[in-house]
Amino acid sequence: MGFEFAETMTGTVEWVAEPGKRHPFKFEITAHAPSTREHLSTGVAQIRGVVHAPPHAESADASGTITIRPIGQKIIRYELSFLGDDGTRYEMVGQKDISWLRPVQTFTTLPAVIRDEDGKRVGTCLTRFDYKNDLWSFLRSFRPA
Repeated sequence: MGFEFAETMTGTVEWVAEPGKRHPFKFEITAHAPSTREHLSTGVAQIRGVVHAPPHAESADASGTITIRPIGQKIIRYELSFLGDDGTRYEMVGQKDISWLRPVQTFTTLPAVIRDEDGKRVGTCLTRFDYKNDLWSFLRSFRPA
């Protein structure tokens, strides 16, 4: 038996082509690990959802992985690919570096980069989990899978 949960992160993206100009950025994902035993050994779960990254992706289907290792490696890493409105394949890669001295900040803040299909950095993101408004729905989303 595995598990799944849903998460929404919101913030901004600054595209390399428009330095100093921030656009809204958001992703809504569902993580799925088919086996809790396998997840405990690797920490990796599949993610699917939607990325909102204007002006390159107004509402793009996305998929990838999340690595959840808050105790051993002290990380939660997101790798999320999506197809932009311009036909370019993008990948958002970000990592929460967990500090048990600052758990609220480090579990809720995700710095990330967006790379194009050639691996070139085309954007920088900073997203946050809004625990004041979204914590209850996040906790309720956990279920066996």
